[in-house]
Amino acid sequence: MRSRAPAGALGLLRRRLLQLLLLLLLRAQVLPCTQLTFELPDSAKQCFHEEVEQGVKFTLGYQVITGGHYDVDCFVEDPHGKTIYKETKKQYDSFFHQTEMKGIYKLCFSNEFSTFSHKIVFFDLIIGDEPPILPEMGNRVTALTQF
Repeated sequence: MRSRAPAGALGLLRRRLLQLLLLLLLRAQVLPCTQLTFELPDSAKQCFHEEVEQGVKFTLGYQVITGGHYDVDCFVEDPHGKTIYKETKKQYDSFFHQTEMKGIYKLCFSNEFSTFSHKIVFFDLIIGDEPPILPEMGNRVTALTQF
């Protein structure tokens, strides 16, 4: 036989855990962020679209996790189709940009140069300024902020 906690105690525990979770979510400073890991077949291209306001910073970081020589082509286009970032056969990279216009930005990863090796790619898109690691750091210059 298993011993069971009284139903009232279990309900109270669940309520406390839910309250704690809600408190943590309310205190967190959440940035619009997208993280995705996807498969990119050989001879293929995969694009993602994100609407961004004017004058907003965004950061794109990506890395090839598996496949071939761990490399992909990557480019980013602004809402008018102008290429604002383009790299070929990179294993990983980061790109920072401040938008000049509101609209849908296009992020594309290409494996079109490979005829037999599919890739697994991870990317992270952060829109807006990242908050300081520690709130008390604010605008103070430290070893961490100098990076």
